[in-house]
Amino acid sequence: MKVSIILPVFNEEDSIHTLVDEIFRVKDLNEKELEVVFVDDGSTDRTKENLIKASKLYPNIKNIFLAKNFGQTAAITAGIDNAQGDVLITMDSDLQNDPKDIPKLLKKLNEGYDVVCGWRKNRKDKFLSRRLPSKIANIIISKISQVHLKDFGCTLKAFKKDILIGIRLYGEMHRFIPIYISWNGGKIAEEVVNHRYRKHGKSKYGISRTASVIVDLIFLKFLEKQFSHPLHLFGGFSLLNLLLSVISFLLMLYFKFYGDKSFIETPLPQLVILFILVGVISFFMGLLAEILMRTYYESQDRKSYVKKK
Repeated sequence: MKVSIILPVFNEEDSIHTLVDEIFRVKDLNEKELEVVFVDDGSTDRTKENLIKASKLYPNIKNIFLAKNFGQTAAITAGIDNAQGDVLITMDSDLQNDPKDIPKLLKKLNEGYDVVCGWRKNRKDKFLSRRLPSKIANIIISKISQVHLKDFGCTLKAFKKDILIGIRLYGEMHRFIPIYISWNGGKIAEEVVNHRYRKHGKSKYGISRTASVIVDLIFLKFLEKQFSHPLHLFGGFSLLNLLLSVISFLLMLYFKFYGDKSFIETPLPQLVILFILVGVISFFMGLLAEILMRTYYESQDRKSYVKKK
């Protein structure tokens, strides 16, 4: 079983050599079956030079250099696309994740799970700016997704690579990979991992990220429910508008014959026309979306189901 460790990097020049040394000192990792994939996400310091030096010392290291800073999700995606391992490990490059926890995750993965997520039970970050927003986000994410993890934000995770086929990540969605997999019938476990104080550089995350994460999750939940059958959504909205048009028409007649108000004295005629137009347009938008989705599944040779392994 070949293991690929994927490490997104952005301005971590002081951490590279220590991190590489820690990874290759982990006793239970067989160097012959180990691949370390660094993805430099447009660093502006000496990170690139340090990665090149490290790759000359260890042939197991593969470096990927992105053209600019695309964000952690894009960097992790690039790592997944270029990794050769049967099992993928994602972790941060700032030395806060401990490589010694990797064998623990692999052992749990071998028990039959598809994903094993790290849980930073004793997290070494500032309470107000990092830990508190993270706790709030974890509660909200669990409620919306119905996937109950204590630490969605921990980058240290282990995956079976074949379970990631077909998953495309955008925005801040790398932390939602376990949700994708759970929704497709995968088995998820959580394991307590060590978390260390940051030694070098500054954190790239702040309280503002919480809002972005929640918005991404709402979008993801919407796709999960409506992706396969968009006509259900647009059709329901169309029927609602047509119903409102009928109600407006009946009110218009009521005011005309019993309220002594002509049609031009109320906005109801305009509302009738508006609701009809919106209803008809929504219905045809749903038809187009349904055709596009079926074309997508056929062109990508994708199935609308996932077999249980």
